[in-house]
Parts: sequence; C-alpha cells; structure tokens
Amino acid sequence: AVVSTQSTGIVRWKFGNEWMDVYAVYDLIRDIKDPEFPDSLQDLGVVSEDLISVLGNVVTVQFKPTVPHCSMATLIGLCLQTKLTRELPLTTKVDVYIVPGCHDQEETVNKQINDKERRAAALEDPNLLEMVESCLAEPED
Repeated sequence: AVVSTQSTGIVRWKFGNEWMDVYAVYDLIRDIKDPEFPDSLQDLGVVSEDLISVLGNVVTVQFKPTVPHCSMATLIGLCLQTKLTRELPLTTKVDVYIVPGCHDQEETVNKQINDKERRAAALEDPNLLEMVESCLAEPED
C-alpha cells in the first residue's frame, strides 16, 4: 500500500487503484439505518468520523449505541461489519467495537461482532439476514 498524507494530516492508504481513508469508510457506513428507528446511524450519532481509523489494511470502527442497554447493539455491529466486508477490498481486516464504557454488555457484543464464525452463522438465519439487508438498503430520496 502506498501512503499519502494530505495537508489535513489525514493518512490515506492506496489499495490497487482505490484510496482508503477515514472519510471513505465513513461514507460507506453513515447511511446504514438504525434497526429500531427510521434514522441513519449518522443521524443518531451512533457513528462518526472521529471513531474510525485506517491503518494499512486494517479498518477499525467504533460505534456508540444510543443507550447503554441497547438491545440492538449486536445487530448494529453486524450491519457495520457486513457493509464494510462487502465494500472494502478482500485484503482489508475490519474490526468493529463499541466505544469503551458505552454499553452494559460491551465485551460480549464486541466478541460476537468480531468473531467470523459467529457472524457467518448469524447471517445464515433468514430473519436476521433480512433485518441486516433492510438496514443496509440504500436510502430513498
């Protein structure tokens, strides 16, 4: 990967012909719909540019559930993982975590959303897959 530092101080990494930086990752995830509300994760403040890092082929996204007992935190993490895994080059490692201290079950949720086998098993459930696809559907204008 070729590294370029813009005048803004943002580090960009080149994957083939594509440049990857915090802004590119944010553009991929900001319009994901919340599973409970009609709003996007961006609108609810669940994701933001300052919670994303790109270092080489490793993309790390932290998210902040709307409440510490959010029952949809695992589903939100699964949506983030699924979207990024589908959109980024295959050589990219994607890590998704809850912002430390923002959820009652933070450790359990982080473990579930970053375990490849658990994610694969979850996406084999037709009902869960339908919920993920609904959250990932392009917004209507």
